[in-house]
Amino acid sequence: MGVVNCVSCMFLLVALCGLPAAYGNAELRALMEIKLSLDPHNHHLSSWTDGGDPCSSGTFEGVACNEHRKVSNISLQGKGLDGKVSPAVAELKCLSGLYLHYNSLTGEIPKEIANLTELTDLYLDVNNLTGTIPPEIGDMTSLQVLQLCCNQLTGGIPPNMGSLKKLSVLALQHNRLNGTIPSSLGGSGMLKRLDLSFNQLSGTIPTSLANITLLEVLDVQNNSLSGVVPSALKGLNGGFNCSNNPGLCGVGFPSLKVCTGWDQANIIQVDPSTNIPKNATNNASVNSPISSNFHAHCNQTHCSSSSKFMQFAFVSGVFTATVVLTIGGFLIFICCRRRKQKIGNTFDTSDGQLSTPQAKEFSSRIASPFLKLEYSNGWDAFADDHDRNGGFQEFPLGFNYNLEDVGSATQYFSKVNLLGKSKFSAVYKGILKDGSVVAVKSINVTCCKSEEAEFVKGLNLLTSLRHENLVKLRGFCYSKERGEFFLIYDFAPNGNLSQYLDVQDRSSHVLDWTTRVTIINGIAKGILYLHSNEPSKPSIVHQNISIKKVLMDENLEPLISDSGLLKLLADDVVFSALKFSAALGYMAPEYITTGRFTEKSDVYAFGVIILQILSGRSKLSHLMRLAAESCRLEDFIDPYLKGKFFDTEAAKLTEIALACTNELPDLRPTMEAVVEELKACDS
Repeated sequence: MGVVNCVSCMFLLVALCGLPAAYGNAELRALMEIKLSLDPHNHHLSSWTDGGDPCSSGTFEGVACNEHRKVSNISLQGKGLDGKVSPAVAELKCLSGLYLHYNSLTGEIPKEIANLTELTDLYLDVNNLTGTIPPEIGDMTSLQVLQLCCNQLTGGIPPNMGSLKKLSVLALQHNRLNGTIPSSLGGSGMLKRLDLSFNQLSGTIPTSLANITLLEVLDVQNNSLSGVVPSALKGLNGGFNCSNNPGLCGVGFPSLKVCTGWDQANIIQVDPSTNIPKNATNNASVNSPISSNFHAHCNQTHCSSSSKFMQFAFVSGVFTATVVLTIGGFLIFICCRRRKQKIGNTFDTSDGQLSTPQAKEFSSRIASPFLKLEYSNGWDAFADDHDRNGGFQEFPLGFNYNLEDVGSATQYFSKVNLLGKSKFSAVYKGILKDGSVVAVKSINVTCCKSEEAEFVKGLNLLTSLRHENLVKLRGFCYSKERGEFFLIYDFAPNGNLSQYLDVQDRSSHVLDWTTRVTIINGIAKGILYLHSNEPSKPSIVHQNISIKKVLMDENLEPLISDSGLLKLLADDVVFSALKFSAALGYMAPEYITTGRFTEKSDVYAFGVIILQILSGRSKLSHLMRLAAESCRLEDFIDPYLKGKFFDTEAAKLTEIALACTNELPDLRPTMEAVVEELKACDS
């Protein structure tokens, strides 16, 4: 009997050990396939190895397991991944969170992803994904957050996405989606945030969306929507944004025109079963009050000849007006296009290509106030008689430079003087006539805000900023002929902070401990100034702080650059500028779900910078973060310091950095509290 029990125990032990191992091996194989697809050059996921254990702490970066040792979470946001999303992800049956946002992933979203029945969070936003949204995603009943924004997705929004009853966030903005908004989305009763902005959607805003009781944010700006906006959406207050949809109208919405009979007559009727405009297949069936009036009159008078004549006259008049407007619009378009080409040619030959094709696409969608100058007798921001509404009369004396000053200072924008360029700007070193060394930032005016008042407000803000830890703005200049706007700053002779990280031992750029602490303190004071509300300036959020935005003066004191700059730029350009910074890990987690920046967003970025300065590394690995959290300073502090730092001070700075980078914004300190802590650290 004992032998039988022993044999039974042995078989049971084999069964208990063998089955999980087999399943575990299946997950390991799936992870290795996922790695090969996401990181084909093995630059970022080297910790994922064939012989490793995904559920052992720290061995598979970004992978977490549940209590049953099954992979439940993959967090690889902002890792620089440039591969594709692998269908093998569907083999991770217990996966509840997949976070691949802020990378450079390409290809299509695999339909197999819909097999992840326990997935609640899917973040694929801010990549370069193409293709359509797989309709199979509509079957993922556990899904609560779906972030697909800021890609290059095409096609329509699958109607069956309205079946996602637990969905609270649906973010599809900044894609190339077309078609209409499915009325079925109104069936997502848990939906709190719906962002469809910056796409190519048409048709009406479904009334069903106004019936979602928990809805807090509905953003449909920059589409081609038309018709009457449901009045119930007024209940969202500031949470509803429908700007830049010329065809929309409504009552009680300050940004919308009042509806007319013509608006009512041209509402696109949508077939809910196909999500296709009915008048796309049968233009004669458009249901309008005008046509119904004609039918009513016919029924009452048996279509008298006078009513037929009136109907004929009305239709003829509409047809004639349409033809005239079409021809006139075409001629205006041709004329404007030629003038734009003239500006573009002037710009290209003088400075070289300063913007990417993506930036050109932005400029084609956003009209600049400066371009209005070129094509009409519009406002001139720098005219002597500009009125108080523009605010330019309030600028300090000497802020307005002329093109000759800027041109001669930079040797007429010589490539020899070019310090660097981004997708929307270029920076040149220059010497003014008085011998002052300056940095001249050139911005293509098509990248600026389209509204005059908003641009002027932003410029007023820039001129009001004055602090010892901010790069000083000397003035500005606008060239109508070149189509460029220039900002003239003091020159920082020692480059930016990134040049002092990732350096080799014995390099002159290895910062000593005292200098590092000084830099941290200076950055903190600069951010605190930005966040403070003073009589001379309002409180502002930088939004884009990084080591490349921290310049170094002749004494290696830090100077925060580009403060307030985003207030001058168009929304699409701002997004493009932020995408790079986000990929490096400076973006606070809550921005993904709220889409809003707060002072705590700057605090998060500051915390990341502290960790970078202490470690001497621009890229913070998972193991370095663990070492910081465990206060194992020897595994975290820059080894090139060779132990020449104060343990207590290093521990305190690490503690501040970790507090600033807390995932929950409410648990992060304010910059005022941070500065006080840093003062206590010095004493």
